Amino acid sequence: MSAGSPENALSVNLVKAGSTKIRYPAGLVRDDGTRITVRAPWAAPHARDFGFVRFEPGDVLTEHYWRDRWYAVKEVRTVGGRLKGWYCDITRPAVLRGAELLVEDLDLDLWVSADGSSVLRLDEDEFEESGLADRDPSAAEAAVRALDELEHLARTEGLTGLVT
Repeated sequence: MSAGSPENALSVNLVKAGSTKIRYPAGLVRDDGTRITVRAPWAAPHARDFGFVRFEPGDVLTEHYWRDRWYAVKEVRTVGGRLKGWYCDITRPAVLRGAELLVEDLDLDLWVSADGSSVLRLDEDEFEESGLADRDPSAAEAAVRALDELEHLARTEGLTGLVT
């Protein structure tokens, strides 16, 4: 069975503040009971330039979600296979229900360039404005710990070992 086969098709549902932020089709690559790996094309119809990386139609994301960790790591490659880097979302642990992968985005993100020379913490202002620290202090603490953990790992060992 290939990742794109109908038997492995699922929908990634990224939720933010109780509403669906984006939903897109993906192919299940592997599920070992703890980590769920899917592959999906860049979901937007147009390119998006973040300043530090440009996501374009045709880019392929291999996305790793954990049932026991507060983050997701997305390996981003060009249509030709060149690694652009890793976009990491801080999330609650993922939940797979049938053919739907439910992921709650907690606003914090991390970008790691392909060569590891650039490690950027992103959206900390959005995280503060979200009010999560007031509504759910333990979740906010877990989110910050997850971001710190990923940043440390990216700067010391790189993310390749985490997702292979």
